[in-house]
Amino acid sequence: MKTLVIIAHPNMDGSKVNKAWKNHLENSDNITINEIYKSYPDGKIDVKREQELVKAHDRIVFQFPFHWYNAPSLLKQWMDSVFAFGFSHGPNGNSLKEKEFRLVISAGGQEQSYQAGGAQHFTISELTKTYEAMAKFTGMNYRPAFVLYATHLLSEEDINKSADKLKSILN
Repeated sequence: MKTLVIIAHPNMDGSKVNKAWKNHLENSDNITINEIYKSYPDGKIDVKREQELVKAHDRIVFQFPFHWYNAPSLLKQWMDSVFAFGFSHGPNGNSLKEKEFRLVISAGGQEQSYQAGGAQHFTISELTKTYEAMAKFTGMNYRPAFVLYATHLLSEEDINKSADKLKSILN
């Protein structure tokens, strides 16, 4: 299965987790890494290029740090531009149909804070329902999110273990 990992991290150089995930994944034959903040620092997305990348892959993965209960803003802009009417939905808009879709999220908060009664009051699954809805609306097969919690508390060994686990899921 050919996988496209769309990484949306506004400060990849400052990230331990997302950088480790990227480094582990980029050595795989069937995985294409697409760092949108690196490709589009001015926010001007090459829609045709991105749509061709999406069409060439069987699995679409959004990888990002959880910011204010969502992804960084460039990923939303990317979605609005690339998953356009006529491409992802509407008449003849079936380019995403039957593709697998997954979120890969790094979260600073501890897992127990993402639950009813916790500091965040909701689970990551509840907070990311819009992505699941988008996947269903466009005919993609939604898979459970891969989430790493309390990222600022993790050792390098823990981060590398998570990267190995992610790689095994996506290979």
